Formats: sequence, C-alpha cells, structure tokens
Amino acid sequence: MRAVVWLVLLFTAAVVAALLLGRNDGLVSLYWDGWRLEMSLNLFVFSLLAFVVLLVTVLQAVSSLVSLPARAREWRALRHERAAQAALREALAELFAARYTRAHKAAQKALAIDLARPRGEPDHDLQVLAHLLSAISLHRLQDRRQRDEQMQRARALRRAGAARAADDGAQLLAAEWAVEDLDAPRALELLGELPAGVARRTQALRLRLQAQRLAGQSLEALRTARLLAKHQGFSTLAARGLLRSLALMALDDTHDVDQVQRVWQQLDSADQQDAYVAARAARRAAAFDDAALARSWLRPLWERLGELGADEREQVALALLHAVDGIGTDWLPRLEAALGAHAQEPAVVAAVGVAFAERQLWGKARAPLEQAARAPGLDAVARRRAWRALARVARAQGDEDRAAACDAAAAAID
Repeated sequence: MRAVVWLVLLFTAAVVAALLLGRNDGLVSLYWDGWRLEMSLNLFVFSLLAFVVLLVTVLQAVSSLVSLPARAREWRALRHERAAQAALREALAELFAARYTRAHKAAQKALAIDLARPRGEPDHDLQVLAHLLSAISLHRLQDRRQRDEQMQRARALRRAGAARAADDGAQLLAAEWAVEDLDAPRALELLGELPAGVARRTQALRLRLQAQRLAGQSLEALRTARLLAKHQGFSTLAARGLLRSLALMALDDTHDVDQVQRVWQQLDSADQQDAYVAARAARRAAAFDDAALARSWLRPLWERLGELGADEREQVALALLHAVDGIGTDWLPRLEAALGAHAQEPAVVAAVGVAFAERQLWGKARAPLEQAARAPGLDAVARRRAWRALARVARAQGDEDRAAACDAAAAAID
C-alpha cells in the first residue's frame, strides 16, 4: 500500500513539473558592475534550490561542530546515568534473590557512579533509593550500625531535593525496623512524624498497631485496629478477634473501678455488645467490689441470653456468678427464665443457683447448686463457688454435717 501511495505521488510530481517547467520561455538576467548574466528560468530555480540546500547543510555542519563539546558532556552524563541505573537494578535483583551482601555492594556501586558523574546535578532520588536498598540489605544482615547510618543518609537527602515519597518510605522502613527491634517508643516517634495523609495508610496503621501493642497501649491499639478494620486492613473474622483481644487487654490493664468505667466508656458500642468483652468488664468491676455496676453491663446480654452462642452464654453466666453480691429482686424473673431455657448448661445453672442463695431462697437454690457442683465440665472456680453456696444453704437449714462436707468438697477442687 505504501508503494502505491509513493507511486501516485511520483506521478503527481511529474505532471506538475511538466505543466510548470515544460515551456522554458522565461529568462532571468543578473547585472553586476557592468556584467550581465542571463539564464533560463528553470536553471535559475534549480540553482536557487541547490544553493539553499548547500547553505542549510553548511549551517548544520557548523552547528554540529560548535555543539560537539556539549553533546560529548551529555553522552558522558548519560553513560554514567545508565551505569548507575544498571547497578541499582542489580541491587534490587540481588535483594529479591536474598543475596544481601551483593545487594549492598551493588547499591554502593550505584552511589559511587552517581557521585562520580563529571558535571551536572546529582540524582538525589537515585541516591535515596540506593541508600534504602543498602539499608534493607544491612538490616537482613543484622548490621544495625551501618543500617542506621545508611538510613540517616537517605533521610538527609530530603533537604537536598529528594522526592517526598522517598523520605516517607525511609521513615516507614525505620519505624518497621524499630518494631522488629522491640523499640516501641522509637517506632511511635517515627510514625508520629509522618504527615497526616501518610499516617492513614494501611502500612502505617499496621506499624502503629504493632508498636502500641508492644508498648502496652491497649486502648490506643484498639482505636488503631478499629480504623484498620474500617479500611478493610483485616478480614472480618480476624478484625473481630483482634478487636476483642485488644478490648480484653485494655480491661485487664485496669487497677480500680474508675479505670474500668473509663475503659468501658471508651469502647465502641459493638465492643460493649460483645459477650466476652462485657463479661470481662463485669468481672473486673466485681473484682473491685462494684457488683451493681457489673450487673448493669451484663443485663442487656442476659435479657437476650437465648440469642447468644453456648460459649457466650457461659461467659456471661460466669461473670454474673462473680457479681451476685447484693443482687435485687428484679433479677429473679430473668434468672428463672434462664434456668428454664438453659437447664442443661452448667454455667447458667451455677449462676442462677448462687444468685438464689444470695437472695436466701434456699429451697430454689439447692437443686441448681447441686447440679452445678457435680458438673465435670464446669469451671473450677464456679464449682467451688457452688459448693460453698451449698454449704450456706445447709447451715441455713441447720445441717452442719452437710455444710462441712460441702466445704470439704470445695476445698478439694484444684
């Protein structure tokens, strides 16, 4: 097709030339200092075209000759740049191949080539990447001193004009290594220096979560984990388990009932509706002699006890068992309903029996307490509590021998 087009253009040019130049009737006369030169119009046109072509060729040759030193410098700079880029690619390939010593040497070679360029501005971005590759290799080689030195050089190049992204990457890497070195304060300090946009990235949030857990900052870690879950940084199941474990850790770190209340108030509503979290909070409150507060957190879960799973019901029931001191009569209908619906679950039966005993309903308390005390799968603390409640029932009914036997059974449980 291309040959056909050229053929058509050739024929067109021939036709135009035949029409314009076929009749050579024109005459051009040139006068100079008494001399006269005459030539045909066609010869003049061809001579003019030839002169123009010769003039352009001469000008181009002169321009090439004049620009030869500049082009030589550009060629040398390009050669250095290509050599540095090749060394940088080699360092990256060696790093991926787990040949860390070779990767470090290749990165240093790239730096040396870039610093040895004859003239022109150094490539700061290339130098930052070379320093980072060298630092990563040294980190894998457990050479922390040289690793930190390379990292400091990489971050110092930001002031020399390196890209912001390279500096952010260096800071994230430094924070990650601080976490691996179990230096939580250093990691949190580095992450705190990040810009707001970078600090919200998934990797930065993951590092912050690890550093906060390492530092024992359970509540801050819980907020970070919730933000990660919102950004789909975890699967749904993993997020639920992580949030629950962090909430439990935050509750376990409390040392008085006021701290328990503050932690509870800072929990998300979803965490407060979690049976495991609510049960742990109730146990902590009961351990600090505030059983009423513990029951107030358990009541919403107890009212929908049938909607919970068996493990969740067990946790709620065991938490209530520790919080029965001073339980009011308003709980009696709920306790009787739970006993009727879950009579085969030892934890629920034990909690109901101990609550009845607390209200001095000795007749109602005896049967569920006996069932719970002899349940082999029940928690040892709950069984011991059931035996002791049975001893109270026996003493209230005047049976000291049976009370002594119950106390002995409670003491025998490891």
